Amino acid sequence: MTDPRLASPDDLAPAAETLAQAFAHYPWTRHVIPEEGYAERLLTLQQLYLAHAHRHGIVAVTEDRDGVIALLPPDAPEPEDEAVEQIVALHGDRIGRLGDGSPPHDGWTLETLGVRPAAQGRRLGSALLVFALTEAGRRGARAVRLETSDERNVRLYERHGFHVTGRREHPDGPPVWDMEVDDMEAHTRTS
Repeated sequence: MTDPRLASPDDLAPAAETLAQAFAHYPWTRHVIPEEGYAERLLTLQQLYLAHAHRHGIVAVTEDRDGVIALLPPDAPEPEDEAVEQIVALHGDRIGRLGDGSPPHDGWTLETLGVRPAAQGRRLGSALLVFALTEAGRRGARAVRLETSDERNVRLYERHGFHVTGRREHPDGPPVWDMEVDDMEAHTRTS
């Protein structure tokens, strides 16, 4: 396994493909993206989100781009109007399912972490988490929050210092766990 590194602009397209593969069967994306054209919609959404995170936060990849992580700081701007229009169109009649039920937070947000299915089980997710949390700590992060709709992810994040701050149920959709790590000094010290 190669060490994660900050993504370059050339990494974004293959990284979006990795995320599209990683989230192909993810409960939340299945809930909020229409079935018609699902794969294409998912890929385009990943491209939009990664481009925004690359401009305003942290995007890291493994050397082979089999793993990707993205975080945004609390002062990151909202996506530009054109990107928002695309996002709304891609979610179609399911856009209302995105309702922001997450609790207020003034720290960084782990927006996405994905590993290509063929590369899972090689600890790439853990390596990316350590790298990105360390980088966020170096950039002044005091806390990082995330949401996940897969209970298996809860255990992964707990191994890296996150704790569950809440669980939300969604009508006709998967539950969502809110998690946070607030001991960022530990991540900065271990690097």
